Amino acid sequence: MGRSSTGERNRAFFEVLTPDVLARSLRRISHEILERNASSLDDLALVGVLTRGVPLARRISENIHKFEGIEVPVGSLDITLHRDDLGGEEPEVKGSRIPFEVEGRTIVLVDDVLYTGRTARAAMDALLELGRPAAIRLAILVDRGHRELPIRADYVGKNVPTARNERVRVKLVETDGEDGVITVAE
Repeated sequence: MGRSSTGERNRAFFEVLTPDVLARSLRRISHEILERNASSLDDLALVGVLTRGVPLARRISENIHKFEGIEVPVGSLDITLHRDDLGGEEPEVKGSRIPFEVEGRTIVLVDDVLYTGRTARAAMDALLELGRPAAIRLAILVDRGHRELPIRADYVGKNVPTARNERVRVKLVETDGEDGVITVAE
């Protein structure tokens, strides 16, 4: 337990994943993806959900390359227009970048936190607009529970039971300058 010094003063936080544990979790997820898709690695692709899912997908692809010498393509998916919680505000669309055909592939959607399941549902809707994959799998760094939709991850870095008034903050070198995961009581 500790105190945050960056904008969250007076709020207690708990460190969930250190940089080393985060890297180890991604290596484990990478091995699990290889094991479960051994017969169809040529048709495997990773799609990161913007924003933090993209660098996580790239790291998983790099791990798979280190372990097996296989180049797994990586894309990025903007789910903004598929969200059900916009509430009339003007969305900021960043755009998807999928440099491969989705049709017939096994797509592993990658994101940082699984909570209600609504982001995963939006990601599947956005992906299906691009084609019909053979299968869609879900890889998550942190599963915090509290599902509102019948969605579960196929690959999980860490299950972290949380209260609804807690937030899970994922920091990655690529987006935040450092790696780590904390929970913060709101």
